[in-house]
Amino acid sequence: MGMTMTQKILAYHAGLESVEAGQLIEARLDMVLGNDVTSPVAINEMTKFGKQTVFDKTRISLVMDHFTPNKDIQSAENCKQVREFAKKNEITHYFDVGNMGIEHALLPEQGIVTCGDCIIGADSHTCTYGALGAFSTGVGSTDMAAGMVTGKAWFKVPSAIKVVVTGKKNKYISGKDVILHLIGEIGVDGALYKSLEFCGDGIKELSMDDRLCIANMAIECGAKNGIFPVDDVTLEYVKDRSEREYKVFEADDDAQYDSVVTIDLSTLKSTVAFPHLPENTRTFDEIDRIDIDQVVIGSCTNGRMEDMRTAAEILKDRKVAPGVRVIIIPATQTIYLNCIKEGLAEIFVRAGAIVSTPTCGPCLGGHMGILASGERAVSTSNRNFVGRMGHTKSEIYLASPAVAAASAVKGYIADPNEL
Repeated sequence: MGMTMTQKILAYHAGLESVEAGQLIEARLDMVLGNDVTSPVAINEMTKFGKQTVFDKTRISLVMDHFTPNKDIQSAENCKQVREFAKKNEITHYFDVGNMGIEHALLPEQGIVTCGDCIIGADSHTCTYGALGAFSTGVGSTDMAAGMVTGKAWFKVPSAIKVVVTGKKNKYISGKDVILHLIGEIGVDGALYKSLEFCGDGIKELSMDDRLCIANMAIECGAKNGIFPVDDVTLEYVKDRSEREYKVFEADDDAQYDSVVTIDLSTLKSTVAFPHLPENTRTFDEIDRIDIDQVVIGSCTNGRMEDMRTAAEILKDRKVAPGVRVIIIPATQTIYLNCIKEGLAEIFVRAGAIVSTPTCGPCLGGHMGILASGERAVSTSNRNFVGRMGHTKSEIYLASPAVAAASAVKGYIADPNEL
């Protein structure tokens, strides 16, 4: 029986010729990731294990991004603990204020993860790296601790859903619209513990930023991971970045899939996920006027360079609507610097937005944009659960950077094609 792309990567890292769905395996890890929220828990678990050292200082990434710059004493103490741990263990990939970024944008950008890797991270959106043709999934802090100590993790091999992408994107359609459409179609548990395996002639129409966004939200329909084939777009992206040799895996022609979903890019419309689940999607022919109080453009989902450029294209020579707060967060220092070099930061500020240092802050209701009772926000982030960005009586509408920027100008949820 043939194997999917995910199954081939897992078999290779388990030292097996083949694996099948449901099989329990122990796999060698290429990277273990933690942040300022999850790493302290993992470090404490290591202490309980009686372990103080890591299996490989070059295979651990610790990124201070959720509550940084530190918002309070507890977040400062958390970062201090991780900082001291990183120094003691000489962790190669430790990132803090001034040399940092949002973890799931930073690691691909810096070439720390690459094609064919097996990666775990103590953050649910670790599935982002499937955009590079890697197996990448989120785990708990205890599993992170075990991974840091042993360099291995246990997995149940997932079955798969094939997502066939065809056609070409229309203007202002992005990876965010693709994944919101898919989640709206199959539901938040439609791929529970399965691999979303993307393929089809439409893949070449998706940029790496599109793919990173799509893979990032695989978890929002319950998937164990999302993964893209390694093509010319992928190889061009990794060739001058990857710090290690990469390995390309391809699904067998006779690989088994639980189901097949087809997405025609040419028919996609700008899509918005209404409160309080990512599956609650609507297009603009189904949306009445909804006034908003805040717009956030950033996060590990949509804080990349293409997202910044799209937002700037719409905000240029326009003003943010009265009464609307607009927060724009480039996802890494490199992206931030490019926003300055390309004049995007000036466009944002002149429009009436603020530009923040890289942080996850508002996405998880941490800082830098907390919502009050009754307030509504359009956000380019990945979750719109009750209370996700602040008060339990606030509302979050998930959308692409184009929709978010258009909404900032209009003061209500707006179609960018109507500006």
